[in-house]
Amino acid sequence: MVKTQASCYLPAFSHIYVEDGARELPLARAVLSRFPGAQVVPVGRYQELFNRSNQEWRLQKKSVKLILARKHDGFLYPLSDIAPSFGHENFYYNILMMNCLYDCDYCYLQGMYPSANLLLFCNQEDYFRHTEAVLRERAPLYLCISYETDLLAFEPVAPLTRSWIDFARSQPGLLIEIRTKSTQYAKIRDVPPTPSAILAWTLSPQEVVQQFEPRTPSLSARLRALSRAAEDGWPVRLCFDPILRVDHWREAYSRMLDEVERSVDGARLRDACLGVFRMNRDYLARIRRQREDSRVIHYPYEQRGGIASYPREHRQEMIEFVAQRLRRWLGGEKVVVVDPV
Repeated sequence: MVKTQASCYLPAFSHIYVEDGARELPLARAVLSRFPGAQVVPVGRYQELFNRSNQEWRLQKKSVKLILARKHDGFLYPLSDIAPSFGHENFYYNILMMNCLYDCDYCYLQGMYPSANLLLFCNQEDYFRHTEAVLRERAPLYLCISYETDLLAFEPVAPLTRSWIDFARSQPGLLIEIRTKSTQYAKIRDVPPTPSAILAWTLSPQEVVQQFEPRTPSLSARLRALSRAAEDGWPVRLCFDPILRVDHWREAYSRMLDEVERSVDGARLRDACLGVFRMNRDYLARIRRQREDSRVIHYPYEQRGGIASYPREHRQEMIEFVAQRLRRWLGGEKVVVVDPV
């Protein structure tokens, strides 16, 4: 069972809430079997618990509970303009889970959902059927399956990454991206690589990891995991996103890039993408009301077109600094810059 840092709080997943109609789904049964000591609480509809008003997001994060539910609609969504499309015309994401095991300061989920509890949709066959239907109309399809969570980090509990890789392998015209900060590649290492699934690791300087990415693996641990994946033949993407304007940011990102180049065979990589911090301004406003403990959240961002980010000259400076290094290492054709503001 996942432990919290503060002993005055119950352990994570001490309670598992199960929506009516979800308990007999194969994924729900598998998850419940992993937590035999958890108190299982039935609920009519997951929204009664997850969408309640006046929840304390920061307090809940100290003792996260798990909700198992069935999704009834909204199986695919068009990606936001502030997310990279990588040149794909039909680019979508799905929501297999809401919220994340990690607790990164800059994560927009803090301002998006009223609850910090993890919500897992267990009717995966319905997702597959809806994806097949969209594929028949709009192939080729680029689909991000880890957009609102870190799916690979949750693989020891729910083997969704494995299931979706197998599904993508069977669907001509489907390309999925699985973005992660985790080191759980070992949980899927027995799965044969496929060009239909991109494993994408978010990388940050170790200073940023320590200050702003609580509970996540170190930079060096992520590099070891992604290097193994690339050596095994997987399409691997490096994601330097978000780049943060921390103290001595040039030195921090330069040290990080030095370590990346020492640790990873660039010839084995599919590509790399980079972008600076950017967030929906309404989400940012909600997060600022919840927490006063983060310099990232309370940075004096510029707001333009509903998006909060750094001023243009700062964005360009940061992007160009990192992009130049990556282009020298990987070549310009492998470097994708994201700057939609």
